Amino acid sequence: MPNDFVIISLGGSIIIPEEIDIQFLKKFRQLILRQVKKGQRFIIIVGGGRTCRKYQNVAKEITKPTHEDLDWIGIHTTRLNAHLLRTIFREIAHPAVIRHYNEKIHTKKNVIIAAGWKPGHSTDYDATMWAKNFKSQTVLNLSNIDYVYDKDPKYHKDAKRFERVSWKDFRKLVGNKWDPGLNAPFDPVASREAQRLGIKIIIMNGRNLANLENFLNGKNFKGTIIEG
Repeated sequence: MPNDFVIISLGGSIIIPEEIDIQFLKKFRQLILRQVKKGQRFIIIVGGGRTCRKYQNVAKEITKPTHEDLDWIGIHTTRLNAHLLRTIFREIAHPAVIRHYNEKIHTKKNVIIAAGWKPGHSTDYDATMWAKNFKSQTVLNLSNIDYVYDKDPKYHKDAKRFERVSWKDFRKLVGNKWDPGLNAPFDPVASREAQRLGIKIIIMNGRNLANLENFLNGKNFKGTIIEG
């Protein structure tokens, strides 16, 4: 397989903020189709997002699930979301949702859709490993934030935004421990691995599709670059 794929970690809450966002999916599909016509190829790893947390919260109200139980709920949610993505990209996508980043793939298709693999981390980690295996130096993380901040700007007016931040400083913000359903810009396990591998992560608001298209076209964009 060639290594010229754009690696995207697509947050599940971008697809389903409350209900499935059909208009977003239509526009996202058109954007990817335009970029494919320009010769770009994509590996899109889909997260579980709010749907995952809803299921996890129900389990917690009824019983005392283990971390592994909660992770499996999240993993299967990513797979459901991924099957939706694969369906809307059917004509240009590899016909199967890929679970494991080491899986051998033989395809001439321009889009590969992937989902969660096993407990212990989020799909951010899977995206990082896809980047490693495809020798890509960059992972594009599409979240619901414009930038990484030193604290939640919803509650702190003095929150400082980062346009660039080192891995050392970023990891101080997110910590080192994975917790199922954790809502962080990039998960701690993935962050540790990305730093070790020297992979650059770009975090941007996935709902700002004009900004995403600017990035894909090599233009100026809004977002946070984590590297070094």
